[in-house]
Amino acid sequence: MKTVLVSGGSRGIGRAIVKKAAKAGYAVAFTYSRSDGEAAELVAELAKDGVMVSAYKADNADGDALKRVAQEVAANFGGIYALVNNAAVSRIAPLVDFSDEEISRMLAVNLEGAIKLTKAVCPYMTSVTEGKIVNVSSVWGVCGASCESVYSATKGGLIAFTKAMAKELAPSKITVNCVCPGVTDTDMNAHLSAEERRALEEQIPLGRFCTPDEIAEAVMFFINGADCVTGQVICVDGGFIV
Repeated sequence: MKTVLVSGGSRGIGRAIVKKAAKAGYAVAFTYSRSDGEAAELVAELAKDGVMVSAYKADNADGDALKRVAQEVAANFGGIYALVNNAAVSRIAPLVDFSDEEISRMLAVNLEGAIKLTKAVCPYMTSVTEGKIVNVSSVWGVCGASCESVYSATKGGLIAFTKAMAKELAPSKITVNCVCPGVTDTDMNAHLSAEERRALEEQIPLGRFCTPDEIAEAVMFFINGADCVTGQVICVDGGFIV
């Protein structure tokens, strides 16, 4: 059975990806940083259905912890077929209101963490010349967002990283692609007022937010086939940035 490793898999989009991968017949491992209850609940739910699943508590900014996770997953599951770099943090504020520590933290979690986890996982893919890597970026990584400059920078960096690694890993028959969610019904957007939500929906051609399941479906497209697709960036955003 092939294994999918998802960072930030206990809630929101990550949780939907974990469940979609399990339903598609993969063994699943995922990381989380704080949500112990949600992680345990997800493991119990999938285990009850006979899925081989494990949760690993690891801060996505901690490169050593991510390396240990990759080693343990490869040892316990017999390899890593697919990696989904999903873990991220966000803050909406003008750049001048960010402390240097907040900037460093967002860069470390959203961009450096994805790079370091990819580095840790690559040897397990290149050794068998097979693998799928999917980076979860954002539409703000494509067009940028006012008062989300640091977040946009990390997500734009993830798109560039995707394209570079697609070229680097192609000789090893490993594909690297990117999914850019638009405005999605997750905890990250739970702070929006009803008025703010309506204003955003009016800007989306399809007239609604995306669901985590819809983002997960795009991720699974790249994992569950698409063997000749690499270096691509797909926006799942209801037409928001058309």
